[in-house]
Amino acid sequence: MAAAEAGVTAGLDDAVLPFAVPDLDVRGRVVRLGGSIDAILERHDYPVAVSRVLGEACALTVLLGTALKFEGRFQLQTKSDGAIAMMVVDFTAPDTYRAVVQINQAKLVEAMALDKLSTGALLGEGHLAMTIDQGSATTRYQGIVPLSGQSLEEAAHQYFRQSEQIPTRVRLAVGTVTAGGRAHWRAGGILVQFMPHSPERLRAADIHPGDVPEGHEILSSTDPDGIEDDAWTEARSLVETVEDHELLDPTLESERLLYRLFHERGARVFEAVAVQEACRCSRERVLAMLRGFSPEDRRAMVADDGKLGVTCEFCSRRYSFDQAEVEDGQAAGQ
Repeated sequence: MAAAEAGVTAGLDDAVLPFAVPDLDVRGRVVRLGGSIDAILERHDYPVAVSRVLGEACALTVLLGTALKFEGRFQLQTKSDGAIAMMVVDFTAPDTYRAVVQINQAKLVEAMALDKLSTGALLGEGHLAMTIDQGSATTRYQGIVPLSGQSLEEAAHQYFRQSEQIPTRVRLAVGTVTAGGRAHWRAGGILVQFMPHSPERLRAADIHPGDVPEGHEILSSTDPDGIEDDAWTEARSLVETVEDHELLDPTLESERLLYRLFHERGARVFEAVAVQEACRCSRERVLAMLRGFSPEDRRAMVADDGKLGVTCEFCSRRYSFDQAEVEDGQAAGQ
């Protein structure tokens, strides 16, 4: 999105709007990230191309994380051989997220020199994992998608075909607007899923046998007549018309976007979910982590001032501990 002079409309930002279109048997969500994504990307000061990819990952994670119906965590993580060696976006239900990237500097310099800065090019070959963690009392669920140069939108489509077997379409966008004399990062996204009452219609919609992993039922991509479901074809086609500026414009309400897409069918919107960026780190958590290291490892962490220092990779907060504080606490716990 080209930078434009615009104010940030707080009521539209950092919120997810759930919706349904009963006539098309679809449900979905629209996300608009303003101040929260700007704070994350400004704090880390990544190169623009890297910030764009992380912004897309944040929008996707928030879209999926806000669908959780329980307290827990949803995490998107990539590991690959590209300039973006690792990327983690951590969503804690119901409404907070944090994010970080690890960069291979040599590969980033090469990618910039060759102008190969698409999401797929920066990620390279590897995998994307989406993990749902409901706590120690339950088993974690994880779906893994191979990365081979595709966009995050395409990876999300593949994830839902393989792990959920739900026909899904996602559009993501990241860009900046200018306000108060500087550029502010924004991110947005829309997700729509086909949820018919009839299992036969779901089987006919969009599941391709080659995308289904071993151990899962292989569903037909077409009905017996070889025709895709008309309702899903219509909904999918409409979402694919969404342009970046419609997801990023701070003055365009999500309801107006949904009206543009589905006014002929009638979209029902539900209560919006506000989200915020917030880190899960704390002095107590970091101290517990340090106590998990051996005495030899902790001695190697001691800085010139005689203290153990730890910086949170997510929020850049610096924690400093006296050696006695760590040792005494460990002894007390024995």
